[in-house]
Amino acid sequence: MVVTVSTWDLLIPGSGSLKEKRAVLRSLKDRLGRMNVSVAESGLQEARNRGRITVAFLAAHSAQADSVLASLDRLVDGARGAVVVGNSTERF
Repeated sequence: MVVTVSTWDLLIPGSGSLKEKRAVLRSLKDRLGRMNVSVAESGLQEARNRGRITVAFLAAHSAQADSVLASLDRLVDGARGAVVVGNSTERF
């Protein structure tokens, strides 16, 4: 079994308020959650144009974890209203 935790730091350039930022992040979290992973806004809560999303999931083996992570990366990279400025991943 492989536990994977991945975090994306996001820039939300069109956000003029925390409410606008949270709308972008909520939409992204909802889409990520449909992939049967645990999702949380894990930092930068008070910055109006920055966000941090962390995802954790369990996979049977490394190849499966790689596949899921690639899908998650594509989804986050394509998020409307957000630009990925950093990413880190850990496996246990």
